[in-house]
Amino acid sequence: MENSKQEAREVIVAVEDLVRKFGDRVVLNGITMKIYKGETFVIMGGSGCGKSTLLRHIIGNLKPTSGRVSLLGTDITKLDGAELDGVRKKIGMSFQSSALFDSMTVGENVSLPLREHTKLGKSVIDIMVKMKLELVGLRGFEDLYPSEISGGMKKRVGIARAIAMDPQVVFYDEPTAGLDPIMSSVIDKLILDLSKKLQIASVVVTHDMKSVMNIADRIAMLYEGKVLQIGTPDEIRKSPNGIVQQFIQGSFDGPIRFFQEKDDYLEQLTK
Repeated sequence: MENSKQEAREVIVAVEDLVRKFGDRVVLNGITMKIYKGETFVIMGGSGCGKSTLLRHIIGNLKPTSGRVSLLGTDITKLDGAELDGVRKKIGMSFQSSALFDSMTVGENVSLPLREHTKLGKSVIDIMVKMKLELVGLRGFEDLYPSEISGGMKKRVGIARAIAMDPQVVFYDEPTAGLDPIMSSVIDKLILDLSKKLQIASVVVTHDMKSVMNIADRIAMLYEGKVLQIGTPDEIRKSPNGIVQQFIQGSFDGPIRFFQEKDDYLEQLTK
């Protein structure tokens, strides 16, 4: 029944048997998943599991060795240049570091996509900037510079810029990284509120387990370039997979190896 309900929903992102190699190293090994309109989909896993590489393929920054990525109904693995830019205008991206321009005010940072990609007049853009900042709780901060606001505020300005063009999907790369627990909860709530108010899909890449369980409609657990499991938070909590359980519990003991055996390590040094 659940599968039939999902198939009836609009697919925003479809990844099919995605493989990416860097030389002889396989970073993504047969990734397949679908992300639907209106859902908050979390991609989680430890450092080096392929999360960021997968995200870069989904937004078209990297081309796969094999496989296919469909974004908003378009196979972007076949696109370059202006055609790819046309699809990207329909998405938003919130970066881990916020990626604000220090020489620009908050308002100028948020208005940047509108000034570069639309022919709207200044007065209309100014109104839209105020609206986007109000959505993230920062109306009235237009004239301040990034150096004059806190780290949590910078994250929210980055999100306001990500939604400036009214995207159909917003991608968040480690949105709570470097934030205290309270501000992390603020960002979590903001992601959920924007998803509902704007009726957009939210794709969140993170290893922050508290955030994962707070915001996710569905979760994809990655390990060594493969998808171990996709499911709801409850399904992930009850997973019989030992690697999934070790990760969500943050346990030292389990099948995940943290240290190489001495002989393996010495062998790697000689290669």
